Amino acid sequence: MSNEFPTAMLPVRQFATPAGQHISLGAPLRALLFIVIAGVLILLYFATLPQNTAIILTVVTVIVVWIFISGIRVAAQWERGILLRLGSFRSIRGPGVIYVVPFIDYIRFVDTRILVLNIPRQKVITRDNVPAEIDGALFFYISDPESAVLHVQDYQYAIAQYAQGALRDVVGRMTLDELLAEREQIQNSIGEIVEVHIKDWGMHVESIRLLDIELPEDLKRMMSRQASAEREKRATITKAEGDKLAAVNLAGAAEIMQLTPGAMQLRSLQTIDGLGASPSNTVIMFPVEWVGLVKGLLGSKAIELPDTPPEEPPAE
Repeated sequence: MSNEFPTAMLPVRQFATPAGQHISLGAPLRALLFIVIAGVLILLYFATLPQNTAIILTVVTVIVVWIFISGIRVAAQWERGILLRLGSFRSIRGPGVIYVVPFIDYIRFVDTRILVLNIPRQKVITRDNVPAEIDGALFFYISDPESAVLHVQDYQYAIAQYAQGALRDVVGRMTLDELLAEREQIQNSIGEIVEVHIKDWGMHVESIRLLDIELPEDLKRMMSRQASAEREKRATITKAEGDKLAAVNLAGAAEIMQLTPGAMQLRSLQTIDGLGASPSNTVIMFPVEWVGLVKGLLGSKAIELPDTPPEEPPAE
């Protein structure tokens, strides 16, 4: 039986979905003008003209008014319209109400707000031959709508491709440690490379953010063991330094106690008090003064050796 999880059970990475390019603000205005203008004319026809003539004029009026009204566009505050007349660039229109001559003019709206594009997961190999998968997000805005529309076919697709290529180039020149530690430097380097290539396209890179760096599972386990060993090393060194400091303090305390006769007795009483009144603890009191008395008795019985060496026996 396989241990692999079914594809349906695997977690799916969720990305933000960009909003639509253009909000049709002119549709309600066109509908209102059509109803008002056509309605007034139709009522006027039926009130003043014969029925057959009024019907014919009504049909003609509806067609003409609809064609005229269909040229009305409305650009939002953040939009600019690139107007082409018979295929030639005429001007940049907006924001507000714009009139486009039907069948002659063409207008394309460009969003000048900061736009966000997902950089799909890229498989890269670092300088020390470690495979990794990286995804990110690109933040940019249109600074020159005319260049963005006339100089490149699809500016969003173009800038996304440049960002992917720059990401692979920058990461390929770094080691794994640099990749994990210098994320801010990587983001700035990618942004500078993309900015150089798109500066003539009327776009400006606001920032590039790396969202996730995925490494092989065996490499993750090795890094985890390395981190554990490093923490254990620091813990051992810290404990050794603590033992050394405690020994130095104990030596200093012993010197001070030797200078004060009653200090050692007080320290002994504190140690006994710290044992507690537990039945499992058996304490046998032995007066410290007896130690000095025993040392004095042993010192008085010491045999002093003569200063002059013993005489040698006469030779035969």
